[in-house]
Amino acid sequence: MEYRAETAQLTLNALESMVTTRLKSGSKGYYLLLLLSGVLVLAAAAAGIHAMVAGHDKFYNVTREVPWGLLISTYVFFVVTSTGLCLISSIGHVFGNRDFMPIAKRSVFLSVATILSGFFVIAFEIKIPWRMAIYNVISPNLSSNIWWMGTLYGVYLAFMFAEYVFLLLDKHKPAVFCGFSGSVAGIAAHSNLGAVFGLLMGREFWHGPYMPIYFIASAMMTGCSVIILFHILGYKINKEEMPASMKNALRVTAKVGVLLISVILFFTCWKMISGIAGQPAGKYEAVMALLSGPYALNFWVGELGMGMIFPLVMFLRSKGENMKMMLVGSLSMIIGIFVMRYDLVIVGQIVPVYHELGVNEYKHLLSYTPSLYETIIALGGFGITAFLFLLGEKLFAGHKVAEYH
Repeated sequence: MEYRAETAQLTLNALESMVTTRLKSGSKGYYLLLLLSGVLVLAAAAAGIHAMVAGHDKFYNVTREVPWGLLISTYVFFVVTSTGLCLISSIGHVFGNRDFMPIAKRSVFLSVATILSGFFVIAFEIKIPWRMAIYNVISPNLSSNIWWMGTLYGVYLAFMFAEYVFLLLDKHKPAVFCGFSGSVAGIAAHSNLGAVFGLLMGREFWHGPYMPIYFIASAMMTGCSVIILFHILGYKINKEEMPASMKNALRVTAKVGVLLISVILFFTCWKMISGIAGQPAGKYEAVMALLSGPYALNFWVGELGMGMIFPLVMFLRSKGENMKMMLVGSLSMIIGIFVMRYDLVIVGQIVPVYHELGVNEYKHLLSYTPSLYETIIALGGFGITAFLFLLGEKLFAGHKVAEYH
C-alpha cells in the first residue's frame, strides 16, 4: 500500500511539473491574450450582475415589442457553433472516417467551451437564472420547445464533457458512446432551438417547418469554420509544425464546408424568394428590410459577403493546401455567421404584429440597437471561448489524438 501511494504521489508530482512547464512555455503575446480574455470575462460578469441587481430595463435596450436582443442572438451563435463542432468531429472517432480523426480532441474541447460561453451569455439575459435551473427540474413543461432545448443542451454538455475525458484517457469505446449520444442530444436540442423560431406563427419571418433543418445545416457549416480557424491557431500558439494527417483533416473539413456553404446559400435564396413572391404580410417587410432596408448592409456584406461568398472563394482557391487563405476565409465566415444570427433574431421582430391591420402606431418597422451592457456581455462570451482555448492548448498539450486501431 505504501509503495502504491508513493508511486501515485510521484506520478502526480510529475504531472504537475509537466503542466507547469507547459503553462510557462507561452510567449508574451500568449499571456497578453490570456489576460485580455480573462479581463473581458470579468467585465462581462460585472456588467451582467449589475444589470441583474439594478434591473434589465435600465441597462438593456430590449423592449416589450422587441424582447429578444443581442444576448439571444449571441447565445444562438454559441450553441449553434457547439453543435456544429460536435457533429463535424463525430464524423471521425464516432462514425469511423479516419480523415477526421486528428481534429477530434480539440473540436470536442471547443464544443464544451462554446456551449459554456452560450450558457454564460443567456444567464445574464434571464432575470433570475437559478430559478430556471430549479423549475426546469421540479416543474417541467413538456409542451415547451424552450424547456426541451434547455434540458437537452444540459444532457449534451454532460456527454461532450465525458467524451473529452475519455479521449484524454485514450478510452475509445466509451468516447464513441458519449460522442454518439452527444450528437443525438445535440441534434435534438438544436432542432428544438429551430422550432422555438419556426413554430411562432405570429412571426412570419421565422415561421416554417424548414427552420430546424436550416439550424442543423448552418451549425455544421459554422463547425467547419471554427475547426479550421482554431486548429491553425493552435499550432501557431504551440509553435509546432502541422503534420500531414492534420493538414489532410483540415483539407477534407474545408471540402465539407464548401458543400455546406452551398446548401445554406440555397436555403437563403429560397428564403428571400418566398418572402417576396406574393408579398406575404409580415414576411415581405422583414425580407425587404434585409434586401434594401436598414439591415441591407448586414445582409449583403455580413451574411452573404463575409459569411458565405468570400469563404467559399477562399476555400476553393486554397484547395485545402494554403493554410493562410483557409485561416482568413474561416475568420471571415465566423464574423459573417455572427451577423447572420443577429439578423435572424432581430429582423424577425422588427415587423409589428399589428402591422398588417393598418394601425397607425404600427405602420413603421421597429428598431433596436444593443446597449453598452449587452455588448460587453456578448463580448464576454467570446472571452470565455478565447480564454478556455488558450488555456487548453497548454494544459492538454495541443489536444493530440492517438491513432485508433
